[in-house]
Amino acid sequence: MSELKNDRFLRALLKQPVDYTPVWMMRQAGRYLPEYRATRAKAGDFMALCKNPELACEVTLQPLDRFPLDAAILFSDILTIPDAMGLGLSFGVGEGPKFAHPVRSAADVAKLGVPDPEGELKYVMDAVRVIRRELNGRVPLIGFAGSPWTLATYMVEGGSSKEFAVIKAMMFDQPALLHKLLDVVARSVTSYLNAQVAAGAQALMIFDTWGGNLTPRDYKEFSLRYMQSIVAGLTREAEDRKVPVILFTKGGGQWLEAMAETGADALGLDWTTDLGDARRRVGDKVALQGNMDPSVLYASPERIRREVSEILASYGKGSGHVFNLGHGIHQHVEPDRAKAFVEAVHELSRPYHN
Repeated sequence: MSELKNDRFLRALLKQPVDYTPVWMMRQAGRYLPEYRATRAKAGDFMALCKNPELACEVTLQPLDRFPLDAAILFSDILTIPDAMGLGLSFGVGEGPKFAHPVRSAADVAKLGVPDPEGELKYVMDAVRVIRRELNGRVPLIGFAGSPWTLATYMVEGGSSKEFAVIKAMMFDQPALLHKLLDVVARSVTSYLNAQVAAGAQALMIFDTWGGNLTPRDYKEFSLRYMQSIVAGLTREAEDRKVPVILFTKGGGQWLEAMAETGADALGLDWTTDLGDARRRVGDKVALQGNMDPSVLYASPERIRREVSEILASYGKGSGHVFNLGHGIHQHVEPDRAKAFVEAVHELSRPYHN
């Protein structure tokens, strides 16, 4: 594998010194870029794009050709695992994901097995290999997966949900059944992420999109516990380098101390948590990633710079911060605003690292 030309992202996650704060954006390969929309049209649909390693590589690299980002993230979807479990994933035009066979009963859970990452999910590993080759050491590649709780919400609800009524009914009425489901999903995520590292991923991120919808008690029992078991089972070194792990619970700012105890290297923050407060709360335990409100990118470049400046000041001096949005970039953002954001982070962060 080629030598990394820019490893600031990996060093910041391990709280090692850097000369400026590294930055990438969740959903940086996405619909706000006209070139992404063109490639997706060529692929036919979203899952066809995910399942074509060459096209997945093309869209992974598109934002790096536009902006001086410090990391690439594998282009894929969190629902690849339940899809590989045979639940019949589809994406309607203008709609969210749908599963033809939701998991509702003990019999449904009993049918689930851990998918083979080099079998049903080989297209993801092939994409990792192609992207690593084409990156040629420009920046590190992030691999990722959804958290067991988040994946289970889609699997049980049969798609997106606002109220999580079906899975919460299972959680309250049949907790043992839900634990069985979360266990097989957690084992699947561990195997999937380790295979991504073997294929060339240099950092890992676990997206717990819906953990913030739980009470503190239920978050610890049904979400955090399974992320902790995944972190414990991950390959943490490859190519003579540490493979840092980032945990991100959207809406999880109240649980940072508990998240910091999982053994993860870094925690992602959404914009509802103050970065300086978060740093004081977790101390030196973990690095932090985030956390600008993505809607700031609708504002003028001057306003974007001001927001970047305030977030950098909130974190303060020293390493251990990866700049990011608090969630994914919105599809209607102008690409030049994303460029202003990335350039502002690089320029304005240097005084914090001397």
